[in-house]
Amino acid sequence: MRVETVGLAQMGVIRTLNRAVFGEDHIINSFDHDDLIMLLAVAQAGGAPVGFKVGYRLSADVFYSAKGGVRPDWRRQGIARLLLDDLMRRAARRGYDRFAYDTFPNKHPGMTVLGLDEGFEVTRAGYSARYEDYRLRFEKAL
Repeated sequence: MRVETVGLAQMGVIRTLNRAVFGEDHIINSFDHDDLIMLLAVAQAGGAPVGFKVGYRLSADVFYSAKGGVRPDWRRQGIARLLLDDLMRRAARRGYDRFAYDTFPNKHPGMTVLGLDEGFEVTRAGYSARYEDYRLRFEKAL
């Protein structure tokens, strides 16, 4: 498995993965963010994209992972962790002090478990009427 940085020209690949993972077209509200990073996890055999991660500058000291996922047929192989670790390393190299992401534990319990396993702390919790689930903010020092 390898992780590649991609640009907006690869948005079609990200959209296809997003549909496969989440069953929706919406990725994030805007791609016009400072320090936008888009990553693809690509299988060594055949070169098929199997996962993605999109993040950006939230503030001067916080990098935010806005969305990511792994195709259902490729889960439980460490790919989400690989993408998370790669994005965190890139954020640290760019000088950010903290890394954050939000997740919906009833819809995506794996990201809750991953965050807790990786030493993230829950820094915010609340109900999202839009997503009809609780939203948890996880943060970790880089």
